[in-house]
Amino acid sequence: MRLSLSLSILALACLPAIAQPGPVERIEQGNRVTENVPEIPAELIERLNRYQNTRGAGVAGWTGDGCLLISTRFAETSQVHRVCQPLGMREQVTFYPEPVAGVAVAPPGAPREGFVFGKDRGGDEFSQLYWFDAQTRETTLLTDGRRSQNGGTVLSRDGSRMAYSSTSRNGTDRDIWLHDPRGGEPRLLLQEGGSWSAQDFSPDGSRLLVMKYVSANESYPGEVDVATGKLRMFPVDGGKAAFGGLRYAPDGEGVYYVSDEPVDGRPSEFQTLRHHRPGQAGPVQLSTAPWDVDAFEISDDGRHLAYVTNEDGIHRLTVLALPSHRPVRLPELPVGLIGGLEFSPDGRQLAVTLNTATSPSDAHVIDLRAGRLERWTKSEVGGLDTGRFVAPSLVRYPTFDSVDGQPRTIPAFYYRPSRPAPAGGFPVVISIHGGPESQARPGFNASTQFLLDELGVAVLVPNVRGSSGYGKTWLTLDNAEKREDSVKDIGALLDWITQQPELDASRVGVTGGSYGGYMVLASLMHYSDRIRAGIDIVGISDFTTFLTNTEEYRRDLRRAEYGDERDPAMRAVFDRISPLKNAHRIDTPLFVAQGRNDPRVPYTEAEQIAAAVRANGKPVWFLMFNDEGHGFRKKSNSDYFGAASVLFWQRHLLGE
Repeated sequence: MRLSLSLSILALACLPAIAQPGPVERIEQGNRVTENVPEIPAELIERLNRYQNTRGAGVAGWTGDGCLLISTRFAETSQVHRVCQPLGMREQVTFYPEPVAGVAVAPPGAPREGFVFGKDRGGDEFSQLYWFDAQTRETTLLTDGRRSQNGGTVLSRDGSRMAYSSTSRNGTDRDIWLHDPRGGEPRLLLQEGGSWSAQDFSPDGSRLLVMKYVSANESYPGEVDVATGKLRMFPVDGGKAAFGGLRYAPDGEGVYYVSDEPVDGRPSEFQTLRHHRPGQAGPVQLSTAPWDVDAFEISDDGRHLAYVTNEDGIHRLTVLALPSHRPVRLPELPVGLIGGLEFSPDGRQLAVTLNTATSPSDAHVIDLRAGRLERWTKSEVGGLDTGRFVAPSLVRYPTFDSVDGQPRTIPAFYYRPSRPAPAGGFPVVISIHGGPESQARPGFNASTQFLLDELGVAVLVPNVRGSSGYGKTWLTLDNAEKREDSVKDIGALLDWITQQPELDASRVGVTGGSYGGYMVLASLMHYSDRIRAGIDIVGISDFTTFLTNTEEYRRDLRRAEYGDERDPAMRAVFDRISPLKNAHRIDTPLFVAQGRNDPRVPYTEAEQIAAAVRANGKPVWFLMFNDEGHGFRKKSNSDYFGAASVLFWQRHLLGE
């Protein structure tokens, strides 16, 4: 259905006559809504086809018979598949129009063989939990099936109990519930208010480690008696710290955990792996590198612990023998990202997901006795020549402020096209990550490779202040009233680009999603004279309207990072830095993309900024999918957005 609409008379009356844009052509086709997005040329769709048919595979867990469950996509969405030998056949297990995530596999000896998984509707993130029975191949709904968010499943050692977080009680707080996957009704175990998560059952199933999350810099660990629901909070050294996970030691007495609490009375910038047991004078720090530990796991047989450190955006795997904590010899792994961390039921093998800038994610298995690495999946790359894929270099550029008398520097991954630079230099796309408590890492991205090889566009991916991975001081440098300091880091990157002879400072575009979408809009607000075009994906356009309209269960968590819009002083800051209230300063072609069901950044954030920027007389493309949420997870939607993005860059960055 094609509808041609004009902006409302009321909106036009508020604009100067010279700024009034022409009619907005709104097209609704199935679940896709577009405004002023041109038809995608068939030649471009064909050119993109191979890049958009790359796929990856991620480890989800081991089955009792030694097979791997993996997550991969062969149709529209990622589903669970089963692989039983290296490079063996991938047998699809789940078949849904919505992607499946959050898989928790029943341990060996459980009453029923199978797994728990989560699934939402149209990206609304109100995930429900389901049990997949491996014998009957039947699926059972475990949660209320209503507008509640359920996830973070943890299974007891014998598989008779599962603990999970849910907002079902009041829609705001994340409580902890218990359920028997075999049936019966769930039981509310912990109701303390705030955002709580289950971490690990004790070996005998009588206790449960839990954690209350307040912000990226503040969490509180504790333990619950499963029979009585009595909560005991653990002391936090220094009174306030971040925690990255809790696991019982194999004997059930000690605890392994990740924290940035002080060490021997000295402040700690990074979240390191520690071990503490009753009667011990203090925790023992196991990871010594000055970097965060991103993940760790303990084998079911209690003989090994694996952990991953994040070293300047690159992952490094370490395996320790327990209880000695001596390192185990490992095979050489490719330089890149490591996920998964699933020990086999017998503890002799460790499955991991490996991803590099030049290869998509795939499942690999490490034989811990032989020190051998075997590849279990080989994902397709659309028939492309992987030898042409480009890996980035890590650069650091100076920004506006100083540390100890020296200029502060910002890390960024620089992807340079392999072809010779043209006379005027490579055009540039700056890609800004979301979060803001997230981190750009050099993982495989088919869209980036297309820009590099097909369009000859360089890509810069900065980790501006406020990013994770560089210590807790760095993480807080953009909080509340310091929000625009991170935008200044993009201004400094524009300065750096002008100093690189092989880059064309007159052809720079910016793109980003979620908080990165806000960064795109804020960068255009401040640097429209230096940026030629921008793509805002599910981005925040005004912090006051965002905090007012985001889902209730997220509101206080986001206030801890951005500031409280109910405070008049903070609201004044939001008004000052708001791209929406400063839309008249955005004098650059803009592409706004959104999911209608987004619970994090409501679709109204996209609609209001698109309408406001149109008043400046610049091209504004608008795209919304009615069956998506915070990002695009269905292949057809993702493909269309990718093609529209390339067309936008061709017209407004490259001038084609």
